[in-house]
Amino acid sequence: MSLSALKNKYIDVKLILLLAAFYTLFNLVYIGKLAYMRVFVYKEIMESWHDIIFHNLLIDWIIVVTYMTLIAISTKRLLNKNYSWTRIFLLHTLLSILIGFVIRFFFDLHGILLGRMNFADYSVKASIDRMIFVIDLNFLIYFAMIFIIYTYYYLKQVKEAEKQKTQLESQLTNTRMKMLSSQLQPHFLFNTLNSISVLVELDAKKAQDTIADLSDLLREILYSGENYKVSLRKELRMLDYYLNILTLRFSDHLKVEKNIDESLLDHVVPSLILQPIIENSVKHGYSYHNIHLKIEINIFKEKNYLVLSVYNNGKSLTEKQEALLNKGVGISNIRDRLFTFYGEKAQFKIRNIEAGVETLIKIPFSKT
Repeated sequence: MSLSALKNKYIDVKLILLLAAFYTLFNLVYIGKLAYMRVFVYKEIMESWHDIIFHNLLIDWIIVVTYMTLIAISTKRLLNKNYSWTRIFLLHTLLSILIGFVIRFFFDLHGILLGRMNFADYSVKASIDRMIFVIDLNFLIYFAMIFIIYTYYYLKQVKEAEKQKTQLESQLTNTRMKMLSSQLQPHFLFNTLNSISVLVELDAKKAQDTIADLSDLLREILYSGENYKVSLRKELRMLDYYLNILTLRFSDHLKVEKNIDESLLDHVVPSLILQPIIENSVKHGYSYHNIHLKIEINIFKEKNYLVLSVYNNGKSLTEKQEALLNKGVGISNIRDRLFTFYGEKAQFKIRNIEAGVETLIKIPFSKT
C-alpha cells in the first residue's frame, strides 16, 4: 500500500486539527493562569515569557500533538478489532503514563542540546520526580483528548451509517418505483389500445385522433425518464391526453369538470397518479342505471397537504376499499406508490358520498 493510501486510510486531518485546537486552548488557559500568578502571587518568578512560550510550551505542544496523532491513528485501527473495553482502557491508562516519560525525555534532550542543562549534572531521579509531579495532569489531559478521539470516530461512524442507510433506502425506493412503473404503464397502454380497437370499427377518424393523443401521452411519459414525480402542471397535461381518448370513446355519455387551484401547478405529485383513478371511475361508474357519467376533478390546498379529489356520480361502491385495491392494478399501484414516497404521511381513500363515489388523495405539500 502506498504512503498516500496509508495516509488517507489512517490519518484524519480534521481530527488532528481538533486535537491541536484543544491543546492550544489548554495552553492559552495555562498562560492566562501563569500571567495572573506572576502579577498577583509569585512576583519573584524570573523566567522570561520567551523561555516559557518557546522553550517550554511550544516544545510541549509539539510533543503532545504528535503523540496524540499517533494515538489517534492507533485508535482507528483498534476500533476495527474486537478488543474488550477493559483491555482498551488498560492500554490507554498505560499510554497516559507513558506520555509523561516521552515529554520528560524530549525536554531533557532539548535542554542538553541547547546547553541549558549540563549532561554531567543530569539526574534520572530528578527527571522522574518532575514527571511524577504532573502525572495526574498528564492523565487527565490524555483522557480528555482520548474522549475527543472516540467521540469524533463515533459521530463519524454514525454519519456514515446514516449516509449508507439513506443511499440504501434511495436505491430500494428507485428499484420499487421501477417495478411499479413497469407494472402500471403496460396496464394503461393495453387498456388504451383496447379502446382504439373498438373505435376503429365505429369511427376511423376518432380512432386516428385517439392514436394521436396516445402518441403525445407516450412521448410525455418516455421523455420523463425515471422522474417518478412531476409537476402538477405536467401531470394535468398528460391527463388531458388521456381524457381526450376517453371522451372520444364515450362521446356524449361522459362529462369531465376540473376545478384546479392554479397556484399549485408547480408543486410535484407522483407521475400518472390521476389517470388510474379516472380509469377506475369510468370502469365502475357506468351501469345499466348510470349511462351518463360526470367526473369532477378538484385539486386544492388544505393546511400542509395537497388534496386531489376525483368524484363521479356513477353507481355506489358495494365493496370495501381493501377489496377494490386487491382487484385492480391501477388503484393498488397508487396506494403502493404513495406509501413508497410519503409513508404514513399520505392518505388514500375511496368512499361513497352523496350520489356517487369519491377517490381522495392527500400528500404533503411540497415543490420538490
